[in-house]
Amino acid sequence: MSLPTPEAHLSTVLHAVESRNQGEPEFLQAVREVLDTLAPVLEEHPEYIETGILERLVEPERQILFRVSWVDDNGKVQVNRGYRVQFNAALGPYKGGLRFHPSVNLSVVKFLGFEQVFKNALTSQRIGGGKGGSDFDPAGKSDAEVMRFCQAYMTELVHHIGEHTDVPAGDIGVGAREIGYLFGQYRRLTHRYESGVLTGKGKGWGGAEVRTEATGYGAVFFAEEMLARAGEGVAGRRAVVSGSGNVATYVIEKVQQLGGRAITASDSSGYIVDEAGIDLELLKQVKETERARISEYAERRPGAHYVAGGNVWDVRGELAFPCATQNELDEASARELIKNGVRAVAEGANMPATPEAIELLQEAGVLFAPGKAANAGGVATSALEMSQNAARSRWDFDKSENRLHEIMRDVHELCYSASERYGKPGDYVLGANSAGFVTVAQAMLEQGVI
Repeated sequence: MSLPTPEAHLSTVLHAVESRNQGEPEFLQAVREVLDTLAPVLEEHPEYIETGILERLVEPERQILFRVSWVDDNGKVQVNRGYRVQFNAALGPYKGGLRFHPSVNLSVVKFLGFEQVFKNALTSQRIGGGKGGSDFDPAGKSDAEVMRFCQAYMTELVHHIGEHTDVPAGDIGVGAREIGYLFGQYRRLTHRYESGVLTGKGKGWGGAEVRTEATGYGAVFFAEEMLARAGEGVAGRRAVVSGSGNVATYVIEKVQQLGGRAITASDSSGYIVDEAGIDLELLKQVKETERARISEYAERRPGAHYVAGGNVWDVRGELAFPCATQNELDEASARELIKNGVRAVAEGANMPATPEAIELLQEAGVLFAPGKAANAGGVATSALEMSQNAARSRWDFDKSENRLHEIMRDVHELCYSASERYGKPGDYVLGANSAGFVTVAQAMLEQGVI
């Protein structure tokens, strides 16, 4: 029996995914974005069609949904939903963050887990892909409430994770505080000190140097590699950055270390513009220590101004780093960036640019780095943390940052080489998707139908 053409096969798979996952727009968007690029890969590897690789890859190996009951400071019982989607373990234990935010639902967790499969493959660190979280909102909660929620969440999650099974980390709403509470409850329930079961831990009890900085630093390192291949650099360029969490903060820091000038940051209330360059210490004080709104920065920083609501992508800059959340950079924003002379866009968040925005940017000749490549530094450093935990060792900051830089160079080279192989040099969306897919698909092929 003859095989269908790659295009026909991709169309069939996509139709099946759309039929089976109705009402999950984020997940469907992520799947379409990958499938749209894979025809030349399947042309070269018809065995992937014959063995149903794609049909299996788009279906999570396991989806876990559970109730999380906890008591707030007023003694009232609160109920949230907890999730963990273990998407694909062909390359190693499931690995991916936990997100605590009101927007979290199954579609969001599945999209993040699907992206994580390819991202983790690009790091060459032998880790599979998964993601989890809850619709719990840490904002405005006391430390005691966050602790009680994390303990309740881990009481169920403990049944599904382990350092050789599934290794969660942080994401939006899950930082060092939350990881600490989660790990403490895991230790309490298992009576074991398995430091490799969670990453993003405190440095005094198994955490890795540079893990906090890794996603932001990695995005800038990837942008630096893209620019270098074009004979350009970061130095002397204005950078527009969205978000004000870990990723945005350390994108700003690394841009400025490389001689650029990052001039914006944002949160859900609006954004700030500081033409002199963002003051990192003040930003960290406002957002990390005080957990205040970004407007506080402008009130304390002479020359900075705050724009309530609005669109940070209206600010002129040669470099753009969307670091807030999915689909924040739409078609209109892309047009504004192009009009303002943007040269490179690197996704610090997961899927922050819409498909329409990506198409416009690429057509305009803007260098575009998708999140599964550009923000892979975070999970890569998590894998380094796992290695250090297993060896009972600890690297210093310089060694850790140098290793991160090497990994991001390798990720860039993988993506660029794949874009050349499949006929579109410099198309990093094609490069990231195809390189990540082939790595996972080959492992699945060799492990049989499971």
